[in-house]
Amino acid sequence: MSVTSDTRAPLRGLDRFFIGGEWVQPSTDATIDVIEPATEELFFRIAEAREADMDRAVTAAKDAFDNGPWPRMSHAERAGYLRAIAAKIAERTDDIGQIWPRESGILFKAAAAGAKGIPGVYEYYAGLAETYPWAERAVPTAGGEFAQIVKEPVGVVGAIIPWNAPISLIAYKVAPALIAGCTVVLKNSPEAPGAGYLMAEIAEEVGLPPGVFNTVTADREVSELLVRDPRVDKIAFTGSTVAGRRIASICGERIARCTLELGGKSAAVILDDMDLGKAASILSGAECFLSGQVCSSLTRIVVSRSRHDELVEALASTFSQVRVGDPFDSDTQMGPLAMQRQRDRVEGYIAKGVEEGAKLVTGGGRPKDLDRGWYIEPTVFANVDNHSTIAREEIFGPVLSVIAADDEADAVRVANDTIYGLNASVFTPDVERARAVARRLRSGTVGHNAFRTDFGVGFGGFKQSGLGREGGEEGLRSYIENKSMILNEVPAGVS
Repeated sequence: MSVTSDTRAPLRGLDRFFIGGEWVQPSTDATIDVIEPATEELFFRIAEAREADMDRAVTAAKDAFDNGPWPRMSHAERAGYLRAIAAKIAERTDDIGQIWPRESGILFKAAAAGAKGIPGVYEYYAGLAETYPWAERAVPTAGGEFAQIVKEPVGVVGAIIPWNAPISLIAYKVAPALIAGCTVVLKNSPEAPGAGYLMAEIAEEVGLPPGVFNTVTADREVSELLVRDPRVDKIAFTGSTVAGRRIASICGERIARCTLELGGKSAAVILDDMDLGKAASILSGAECFLSGQVCSSLTRIVVSRSRHDELVEALASTFSQVRVGDPFDSDTQMGPLAMQRQRDRVEGYIAKGVEEGAKLVTGGGRPKDLDRGWYIEPTVFANVDNHSTIAREEIFGPVLSVIAADDEADAVRVANDTIYGLNASVFTPDVERARAVARRLRSGTVGHNAFRTDFGVGFGGFKQSGLGREGGEEGLRSYIENKSMILNEVPAGVS
């Protein structure tokens, strides 16, 4: 049964950019084609930003921060706008459900469910207007009678969004930036710009002051201009570790602030008391989400050597039965990869795994009944060496590598033997044992018997998986600067 409806993008202004509170004409006639991954057909065509367009967007954001009302409003006033944004997003969840699968390959039912949670992000940060300690009394230690630490906006924010989950990742950058009093230049991914345009329509509808929210779509060369621009005080980036290294180096040159949510090669540590059939079912189901195009996916499966073959058999059984197909079909369990180059990348890693001696147990090719669309079969490798390419590098597709360990201590060592540290999970029915092992894993998040990521608690990684956190109060702190005010007398009205 298909729920596919109108294949036209439910957006306007695709031939323009939203800059300074207006839909403006691009500086050139350059365009980008957005291709639907399930059909390989054109979904929509969008204007591509060039140097003059990026400069115009940064100029608008800088002027809005320096001269506009936004940073000088109270937090309560800004919260009113965030709540209005939340209400408008709630009205557009059907549109999000149509756009997201046609850009990234996510299942329609997953997109529709995910869209319903986005308004809550803006509501949460609006609520911090009343509960967060924006100004705190301190005790002066080097003279003066009154000291206060005031939390002020960091300034102009350049938010760079990837293609896999744009509507969500926009929310966790834009909402804290706005409540803090920052202005934003949102740089959309060329493969998935729809969510950024939807947010621009909403910004216009709720009457955000000109220049507070600006959005353009650009490829890497023009995107780097945003990172290099001295008028941009902070870069908030989600994407690959390779790109993150480049951004960090540029920000380091000019001491710009940055938060980086980067790649992962996350381990699921299967302890000897865990039911392997249950573990296999959980892992196979989790890897279907967004066709494995998730930075925090549990793709390294670490299990004791004595149970390796049994787990491989269970994974092969569950993962090979996943129904791959049209993301708008309610019976589909996994959709396509987002683009041709992504499928080529995944196929290249599968070939590399075979070449380096891992055992391909199931999958590894294109589904035989799907003659178009960027589909790949759910894939399981056994006897994977933790130093092999498929165990070291992020594949970003539905490929699981099973790695044997000598014992629990060795499993922890294997899990930590990576440049990444974004996510992990411990599989055991014993919660005390799970907690003890979790404390030994070098990872920003550790789940228990499940794939867990929770932006409400806070999300981010150790090591080369990034800098800083997104979500929760931790996700707000990178958008503010502490100002210490030390006065000779206590101001009137201050207790």
